[in-house]
Order: sequence, then C-alpha cells, then structure tokens
Amino acid sequence: MTGEQRNRIIANEYADLIIEYNENEALLDEFREYTINYVNFRFAVVHVPISQITRYTIPELGLAAIPSCFGLLSAASLEATGVTTIRNIPNFDLRGQGVLIGIIDTGIDYTNPIFRYEDGTTRITALWDQTIESVDHYPPNTNYGTEYTREQINDALQNENPYDFIPSRDEIGHGTMMAGIAAGRDRAEEGFFGIATDAEYVIVKLKEAKPYLREFFQISSEANAYQTNDIMFGVKYVSEKARELRRPVVICLGMGTSQSSHDGLGPLSLYLQEIGDIAGTAVVVAVGNEGNARRHYFGTVDSVVGYDMVELNVGEGEEGFSMMLWGNRPSIYSLDILSPGGEYVPRIPARINENQEVTFIFETTRILIDFQMIQTPSGDQVILLRFSKPSPGIWRFRIYDVMERSAGFHIWLPMEHFITPNTYFIRSNPDTTVLDPANSYDLVDVTAYNPEDDSIYINASRGFSRGGLVTPKVAAPGVNVIGPTLMQGFAAFTGTSVAAAHTAGIAAMMLEWGIIRGNYLGFDTAEVKNYMVRAARRDQDLTYPNTQWGYGILDIFNAFDILRSDF
Repeated sequence: MTGEQRNRIIANEYADLIIEYNENEALLDEFREYTINYVNFRFAVVHVPISQITRYTIPELGLAAIPSCFGLLSAASLEATGVTTIRNIPNFDLRGQGVLIGIIDTGIDYTNPIFRYEDGTTRITALWDQTIESVDHYPPNTNYGTEYTREQINDALQNENPYDFIPSRDEIGHGTMMAGIAAGRDRAEEGFFGIATDAEYVIVKLKEAKPYLREFFQISSEANAYQTNDIMFGVKYVSEKARELRRPVVICLGMGTSQSSHDGLGPLSLYLQEIGDIAGTAVVVAVGNEGNARRHYFGTVDSVVGYDMVELNVGEGEEGFSMMLWGNRPSIYSLDILSPGGEYVPRIPARINENQEVTFIFETTRILIDFQMIQTPSGDQVILLRFSKPSPGIWRFRIYDVMERSAGFHIWLPMEHFITPNTYFIRSNPDTTVLDPANSYDLVDVTAYNPEDDSIYINASRGFSRGGLVTPKVAAPGVNVIGPTLMQGFAAFTGTSVAAAHTAGIAAMMLEWGIIRGNYLGFDTAEVKNYMVRAARRDQDLTYPNTQWGYGILDIFNAFDILRSDF
C-alpha cells in the first residue's frame, strides 16, 4: 500500500465504508482506484472521497456499509465474585500470569506504576495508537497509526519525560480505568485491588470518528465517538499479536452503540464472534447504560385502529440526532409525522430503497428518511430518520403495518452522550436496550450490579436481544468500583464497562488455569461464558434467565469448583 493510499485511511476528506465481500473480490472492483484495507476474508474497509457519500449511498450499499459510532459506557470488590477465595486456595492462586488482556479504548497512562512490574519495567507488550501517524512504524496488518513495542516503552520510562519519546496519552481516562480494574497491580494502602494482577496488556488507542460521520448521524463534535472499522482493526491487532506471541488473550470492550439491529448481526458483532471462536481467546463486552434512559420504544400496530402512535419529546437545545426503526418480519412499516408546531407530513409509503428529505414551512427542522426493506444481514426492514435542528416539543409518528397481524417494531434513539437527556420517548420500554456488540451470540456480555447490597445498577441496559437471545449473560461489580485516574490516584467508577473490566480479569484467570497450566487447552469465549453461566449465583425469588441479571451474579469460586469436578 502506497503512502497516498495509507493517508486516505485517516484523512477527514475520505469516508470509510464497510463492505462485506466474503472473498468475492468482484464486489470491491468499483473501489480499486481508492484504498481498500482488508479486515479478514469477510470484511474490507474502503476509503472513498466524501463527495461520494450521497443520499443514494444507503440505497446502493445498504445501511451496514456506514460505520456506526460507538460511545464509552461508564461515567466492587474482589470478595463479591470470589477472587479472594480463589487466591487463598493452594494451587489456585490465579492472577492471569501468561495471559494477555487487550484493551481497545481511549489508550492508557503507560507511566502509571500499576501497569509496571516492581523493577519499573512495563507490563504492556504492545501499544497501537491509531491517532499518531508514522511513515514506517504502523502495524503491517492495519496500515495506519503507530505501534510501540515493550522495549520502546521501557526505554521511554527510563527518561525524565517519557512522553518526549512515546507521545501516546489517554486524555479521557476510560481506557486507563478499564485496564487498571482488569489487571492493575494492587495498591492496598489506597484501597485499590486489580483482578488479574500478573497479566500483561495489548493496548489499542482508538482514533475519534471522522467529522463526516458525526455529521451524518448528527453527533456533536464534543462527544467521544469511535467508528466500527477502527474497533474492528483494533480487535484484529490484539488477536494477531496474541497469536504472534503464542499467548491466550482476553479482548475487552467497554463501548457500545444503539445504531444497530440489536440482534448481533452487525459487522463488529459478527467479527467478534469469529475471533472469539479461536482457542485461547475470550471476548468480554459491556451491555450499556440505557435501561433507564427512555430511548427505546416497542410497539405493535392495532389492526382495528390501523396504526400505533409514537410520541417523542425533543428537548430544548437539541441540535440534531438520528433515530432507527427496525421492523420484525414479516411486517412492513410506513409512517406519517406531526411536528410540535402542528405541521403534518402525510404517510410516507414503504418502498424499496425509498429516501426523502422532509422540510417544514414554519419550522427549521429538516429530516432525512431512508427506507431499507431488507437490511442485510438481518433481513429485516429498517427506517433511518436523521433530524437536523429539530423543534423542541412533542413529535408524533403514526406507524402503519401492511400486514393484518403486526409482528412488532423497535425504535432506538442514540445512546448516552450522543443525544441530550431531555430527548426521549413518552411511552418508552426499558427492555431490549442492550447495546451492540453485546447482543452477539457466544460473547461474554456483562451487566453491572452493586456488591454492597446486591442491587442491579439502575441505569444498566436490559435484555433480551431483538432476536430473543439471552443478554446480558452475567452481572459483575460495576457500582462505585475503585479504579485508577489520570492523576495516578484512584476514584470510584460506575457503569457496565466497569463490570466488563472486572469480568475480563476473571476471564484471564480462567485462561491461565486452562491454557497456561494445561488443564483445558480448548478454552475459548463460548467455554468461558458457559462456565460463568453455570456457576452464577442466583436469587431464589427470581426467574432465570432474567432480562436484568441474565443468568445471575458472576462467581469465579463456583466456576472453578465446577471446573475441578469436570476435569
């Protein structure tokens, strides 16, 4: 790949499109004059001039070609999940030794002592910073960013100002927090205890979403947003680094998106399932913090009335947002619109690849509407509405179904930070709010609870997936958990990404027992998930699987007790 082709990957003047080509190179022929960056045999990312992204892009390539924007999922105790008990059992003092933990997030404060050994050397085996461009130090399997080796990090740490040598920083702190909770070295005097304290890291610092994509989905430039394709390449980098080093790996994602079908069939979800099926790999993801946010609606059309009325409150100061309606098969949906000012948009019929721009006489609002009758690979209908300068007040949408018996439909607003909290559905539904990729099959998807009183985190997203898959799988500590800050101190953190980090540390302990110690060389994501599910602690008064708790509270002691009996 030439330097010019590589520059298109990061250039804001070029748009990114995800093409599911499935080894059919002919599907990529129209993009040969631009840049094609291969993820694997199934997906490739093409980089084309922004001028080629028009109102016809979705009809021609499908909504799945447009990268989604992912956001961060956080604003505990070891005893709660049995970690301390396991450490106190002879021959079971598992601390993740020999295992890698891949954190694909906002980077890491690599100078923090909790990420170093006692001699001051780093526990980071490799760091790929997507935000720093270099001529020849990018990973060859990604073609952009800059890769830093363990040796380079150690050399930097020997200097008074290490950032003069390795300028990679975590300006937000989310990645540092997750890495610390998963495997940071203990600081008992400050009340901090990591989980897999002997594990090592592979770190990916994601670059922010490009301006054109933020504009497409009406996401503020101030929100932290990350693209599907960059996350996919981050997963690829971590997985291939683990295989290069011949080490088991836990891949941990503390971010999610509501710009999806919520059935585990998006590009990232499918890719994670493929990676998670590799022996010695465990993929852990957070379910999100959308359960109490009123940003999901579920409805069916009453055949007597002829429609279902959806009421959406748009708050003051809302500059723009997107909204997705996903219809369940075999229903086919259409809609009309009534603005807060009383302007009426007549019923827009459902037609193949229909797209319209709706404007109003007395309001500045503009709505771009795209219909996809069969959205691959889910096979269901999707209607994407993108609002620019929406008028505040109650918007009403009448949803019609051509089928006599409506199969039901879901509507999702953007996740936290991508929309103001004062924009919400009047009759919202808290279920089916788990964010992708946590709706995927056979990943370890985790919700958060408070170990102080065994109560679910009130804002945690709830299951199940749109296709009925059980998610979340388990609950882990995620309320007021102590983690590292960018000031190299410690603070309490809350959110499902916290719970995912905690669970990633426990998954590293399981891989140490199975892979490193040779007890079960076939451990992969499905096996890790299955043992966590079997061993989960359950409340006798609840029915499982549960939309809030999944199969119960994560208990590593019970998991190893079962493993001892199985092997």
